[in-house]
Amino acid sequence: MAHILVAGKLHAAGLERLKAAPDMTFTLVDEISLDSYLPHVGMADAVILRTQPMTAEVIAAAPNLKIVSRHGVGYDAVDVKALTARGIPLCIVGDVNSRAVAEHTLMLMLATARKAAQHDAAVRKGEWNIRNRFETVELDGKNLLLVGFGRIGRRVAELARAFGMAVSAYDPFVKPEAMAKHGVRPAADLAKALGCADYVSLHMPGTTAGGVIREEEIKAMKPGAILVNAARGGLVDEAALDRALRGGRLAGAGLDVFRAEPPAAGDPLLANDRVLLSPHAAGLTAECAARMAVASVQNVLDYFAGRLDPALVINAAEVAISPGRPQNGRVTRQ
Repeated sequence: MAHILVAGKLHAAGLERLKAAPDMTFTLVDEISLDSYLPHVGMADAVILRTQPMTAEVIAAAPNLKIVSRHGVGYDAVDVKALTARGIPLCIVGDVNSRAVAEHTLMLMLATARKAAQHDAAVRKGEWNIRNRFETVELDGKNLLLVGFGRIGRRVAELARAFGMAVSAYDPFVKPEAMAKHGVRPAADLAKALGCADYVSLHMPGTTAGGVIREEEIKAMKPGAILVNAARGGLVDEAALDRALRGGRLAGAGLDVFRAEPPAAGDPLLANDRVLLSPHAAGLTAECAARMAVASVQNVLDYFAGRLDPALVINAAEVAISPGRPQNGRVTRQ
């Protein structure tokens, strides 16, 4: 009988799938923090992980661990090398959140462009004449640059084109003809593309190499542009962004993700009224939460049943994807 540790709040749809699974027990730790789930990893054969870190130390404290299933598609906070050294597969949920994240991206673009938060606050304070500042702008006819053109980027392009935007994309890993199929112009040079874009939206994996939108890239952006990031917090130099917004270089920003989550109480971005903030919630609609919960649970069940989809395993080339079965001539060490 396998024991599963659910590290973080899980939608009821996922819990029902666990309860119905034969020969499985599970422990649910609702709090999303390392300290909350660490005491339980020693008994776990599998971990379903939300956004909290899984370090080499945590992995070493889990002698029975055979599989980790991320409740999402990102895994920046997981020590993949430590898992691979133990022969432990790391799974993601696949394409279950692209629709929700794309919608949230458009929401951030629209709300920032139309100053939704500022107008709401002004009306509540009786400042009706804020409408006469003519500070809001439209999406129609504007240039949108997507930095990254995966599933979410493609969905954002589809929605943005419906708003009348001209869409281009920078992604060295996607062929120009693939972009053209979606009515998107390929951008070969990021700096040049930034200088032409009214809106810039990020859709790349996380990075540890200083980010993608740094001081240099911000200076290359079109004056008055709007930056949106619903991908990874580490992609943006937040201090440089704050300076550019306060100095009037950029008109606004919409951020769903941050380098440190949650941001510290004294973070300058929290006091910057040119930034619209959300709590890493782009993929947490009720519908998407149910899809992610079921998919992350199903990965674990499929693993123990010997039918885990290799396409969902980050380190599939280096570990076994079912108990006792060799992968590339090797058998997982458990």
